[in-house]
Amino acid sequence: MHVRDILRVGPVIPVVTIDDAAQAPGLARALLTGGIRVIEVTMRTPAALDAVRAIRRSVPEAIVGVGTLLDAEQIGTALDAGAQFAVSPGFDPVLVAAAAAAGLAYLPGIQTVSEAMAARRAGIDTLKFFPAKAAGGTYVLDQIRPVMPELAFCPTGGIGAEEAAAYLALPNVLCVGGSFPAPGDAIKAGDWARIEALARQATALRK
Repeated sequence: MHVRDILRVGPVIPVVTIDDAAQAPGLARALLTGGIRVIEVTMRTPAALDAVRAIRRSVPEAIVGVGTLLDAEQIGTALDAGAQFAVSPGFDPVLVAAAAAAGLAYLPGIQTVSEAMAARRAGIDTLKFFPAKAAGGTYVLDQIRPVMPELAFCPTGGIGAEEAAAYLALPNVLCVGGSFPAPGDAIKAGDWARIEALARQATALRK
């Protein structure tokens, strides 16, 4: 599955940090019930890869990937865990080549026009824009669009439910990423009802 097809599944990709892999299936079910199929699990905790495995095993309807991919060595471990895509905060040609060789759908990040040009030269047409708020937000994405109209983005970083609609209104934005559909305190508390409700609100932002 091409990464652009994954980003088109829904308007919001929850970026989640999971400390206890046993909670992952409940989280994924709550998001799925609320209308969200695609989940990015950040590799910031020891439980992350086990969480990906648990979601793939227990909630096969979900599309689960890993975030904060920084090194090519992580690609193999992500695939072994069942990750269906991977996301990086920045653009690294070594990671682009390694992900392509491994057949892993990959979303590298950019912050500047120069990085967007480098990604374009590397054959990448779908990018994460990070950190979106600090990098100029919707204004910058709107300025990039007529210059490189073939590029599409998933902005992430500093985007809450209140800002998401403005990003989604841009023609070159496929979806947004953020923690707002699944806040860390709700995950830790196992408050699946709250997460389901937030997922429904996020899904209602559909373009």
